[in-house]
Amino acid sequence: MMNAAFAELGLDWRYLRLPVAPDRFAEVVRALPRSGYFGANVTIPHKVAAHDLADELSPAAAAIGAVNTLTFEDGRIAGDNTDAGGLVEALGMSLRGVSVLVLGAGGTARAALWALREADADVSIWNRTPERAAELAAEFGVRHVAEPEPAGVLLNVTSLGMRGEDLPAELGLGALEPDVVADVVYGSQPTPLCRWAERRGARVVDGLEMLLRQGALSFERWTGRRAPLEAMRAALR
Repeated sequence: MMNAAFAELGLDWRYLRLPVAPDRFAEVVRALPRSGYFGANVTIPHKVAAHDLADELSPAAAAIGAVNTLTFEDGRIAGDNTDAGGLVEALGMSLRGVSVLVLGAGGTARAALWALREADADVSIWNRTPERAAELAAEFGVRHVAEPEPAGVLLNVTSLGMRGEDLPAELGLGALEPDVVADVVYGSQPTPLCRWAERRGARVVDGLEMLLRQGALSFERWTGRRAPLEAMRAALR
């Protein structure tokens, strides 16, 4: 999708995948500017390491404690987190006062909780390990719930469905009737959660749309140009 965006705007840029071992991460990142790179996206397991390596952090990256977008400028490394903004843009709605239930308490949950709180949503978090959810709830000033409760928006930030597995019965989603269901997991087919949501008539925001939106924000950070969303979406899908 990035190369499609560069082509759409006539930019002579190229986006490459670079596998990097954790023990070489800092060394590789510091070498990239001298090798012609203007920036990089960072994914698992390097987001915290990228946060610690950056010379300067955006407010989102500083609050979340993780970085997914690096920009190399004037000999310095700037770190940003576009997962947060991408989530809000993918939902495509005003979240002020809207109840949002977040399933999961991993790294992606941090970005989600910060973004939703900043958007003035009424946020609650549930996780199979209650202690972890309670810790995050306290850190980000949201509510921790012992079991999934009704909400206008249901957001999954766990890996549930990544392997096509069915929704576990202990989630207790049967009693929920959200208006919107968003799932960070993506693949060639709709996830079990997205299929569940479609059967209930909810509006579905799938993981590919969230991937698109966070990528578009990274693109705009690097290029200073508005991301060509339709060209990126077409390439991604």
